[in-house]
Amino acid sequence: MNPNLDPRLDLGLERVIRAPRDLVWRAWTDPDRFARWWIPAPLACRVDRLEARPGGALVTRMSEDGAEFVPHLDGCFLVVEDRVRIVFTNGLDSDWRPARPEPVAMTAEIMLADHPDGTDYRVRVRHGDPETRDLHEKLGFAEGWSTVTAQLAALTEAEAH
Repeated sequence: MNPNLDPRLDLGLERVIRAPRDLVWRAWTDPDRFARWWIPAPLACRVDRLEARPGGALVTRMSEDGAEFVPHLDGCFLVVEDRVRIVFTNGLDSDWRPARPEPVAMTAEIMLADHPDGTDYRVRVRHGDPETRDLHEKLGFAEGWSTVTAQLAALTEAEAH
């Protein structure tokens, strides 16, 4: 498990994605690719803003029917280290205003490294207190983030082959 994970405050996941790190990075930074995996299917995702740079916006919407889209995430990037690490939060909105996101405030760190089989992909989601972490876990963190990570893997692995 991720050695930097604080089990009282953090949730995480690890996976080897059988695709080059460049493809995984592009899936995180290209709005068209990002929309294809970011929200668990069969929901549809629309990316309103994806500015993969420190301070840049990350705004997505989701839809059950592909016609009416409702807010999903309004956050900003804190750290973007090319092909290595992305950190974003919903604790600040895309205009850098303090936010009270529902259902939980979080800061997510995505770490990419080369692996003999492709990309070592690690996620750490930080929370402000144990209660928020526990709520996120109860709301289905493991299932939701595992699903979208599997969708990310399917997209990039198909592109790699």
